[in-house]
Amino acid sequence: MAQITNLNRFRKDRARADKRRQGDENAAKYGRSKAERAQEMAEAARAARILDQHRRENGDADDA
Repeated sequence: MAQITNLNRFRKDRARADKRRQGDENAAKYGRSKAERAQEMAEAARAARILDQHRRENGDADDA
């Protein structure tokens, strides 16, 4: 006797595999590692700190 197959299961498995493949493509295309994100944040903080150090301070108390 033939093996009974559930077509809904195969349809859902195929859809799940397609979503997984799309997610893997997006991760490869747009994803960054934790180290890369930390490096970018450190560079942004350093740039902001340097900008603040070069800021001129006025003698006026009204600007504060």
